[in-house]
Formats: sequence, C-alpha cells, structure tokens
Amino acid sequence: MSLVQVEQVTKRFRKGDQEIVPLKNCNLTIEAREFVSLMGASGSGKSTLLNLIAGIDRPTAGRIVVAETDIGQLSRTQLAHWRARHVGYIFQMHNLIPVLTAYENIELPLLLLGLSGSERRRRTDIALEAVDLTDRSNHYPRQLSGGQEQRVGIARAIVANPTIVVADEPTGDLDAETSEQILELLQQLNTELGMTILMVTHDAKAAERAGRQFRLVQGELVRYGEGAGVST
Repeated sequence: MSLVQVEQVTKRFRKGDQEIVPLKNCNLTIEAREFVSLMGASGSGKSTLLNLIAGIDRPTAGRIVVAETDIGQLSRTQLAHWRARHVGYIFQMHNLIPVLTAYENIELPLLLLGLSGSERRRRTDIALEAVDLTDRSNHYPRQLSGGQEQRVGIARAIVANPTIVVADEPTGDLDAETSEQILELLQQLNTELGMTILMVTHDAKAAERAGRQFRLVQGELVRYGEGAGVST
C-alpha cells in the first residue's frame, strides 16, 4: 500500500455567493521515500492539497489515507495528535518563535510527544546536525540569515522523524543562491535519510529536484515530469 493515497478528493469553499472549487476529483499516491513536487498557478489549489494531506483541513468529498490511517475519520483532537507524530511542515516564512533560540524552536514539536528531556536533546542535536547548524543552536532568529532561519524550520519539521514532510514554497522568500542550498538540503534529506517529501513550488527549476512532478490545472492533477529525487 502507498504511504499516501488521495482518492477522488474535491474541496469547495464559499466566498459570499461564489463557490470556489480549487480541487476536483483529485487522485494522488505517494510512496515511502519519494520526493514529489506540485506546481500550479496562484490559487490553483496547491496549498489546499498540501494542507489536506497534512490534516490541517478536511476535503469536501473523497478520502485521504496516510500510513494506513484514513485521516478523515479522526476527530479534531485525534487529528492534532496524529499531525504531531506524522507530519513535518516547512513554511515559506519560517514561522519561528522570535523569543526562542534555534535549539528551542527545533525542540518545540517534541514537547507534544511526551518524550524525556534526554530523548528531546538527542533528537534536537541530530536535527541540528542534519541541517548543519550545530554552531548556531543558541542563536535567536534575529541573529540568523534567511537561509539559516529556513534551515531551523526544516530541522523543526524533521525532528520528530515524521511519516511525511510537506513544504509550502520553501524557497519562495529566499535569493537564488540560498534557494539552491535549501533545495540541495531537501534532496539530501530525501536521498540520504529516506524522508518522504511533498513540496509545493512556483519554481519549475525547484520542482525538477523531485523524483515526480505534478501540476494542478483547473483543479485537476496532471503529471508532467521526472526529476532527480528518489523515485520508486
């Protein structure tokens, strides 16, 4: 069974008297250890699909199964616990807490899992090393460059060893050189650590880093290429 199964998913929103349908009968499967990218025009439903797979939102119709769990059947409380254990989210704008150090920002998701202090330290140290920021662990976000902030965000996303990492425009706020470094890091996490990654991007060059590439066109998912990531 595939790690992620999106089956006939439709999402509708109401905006005043207007009905918006960003996703229409969408189907997608993602295997463990895959790196998949998703492109589309602004408002095409890319982030909507990402948030549905991450359990942040619910589909209007259809179902989503992640690691054999039909997440549409979970209560709000169950879904919050499920997200904490299974989903790592990388944001475009980092979303770091300014009064916490890099180390404390990365450790934060582990506080929800009831781990011992020594286990939290072990996992946080591993995540810092994975993103090459061990020497910045005690720095606050204001003391870091944009690329370093995004590395902290990536470390925070992977620290709990999630089932899937979802990345929403992870290079959208970075210059070309830093973007390249972040993409190389994501690819490394995929190829060397075997992390399953779904990345939304507007950048065709970034999308090519993925093993499979999809585009959302008028609410429907279209496969359009294969890239350099792990593909099964």
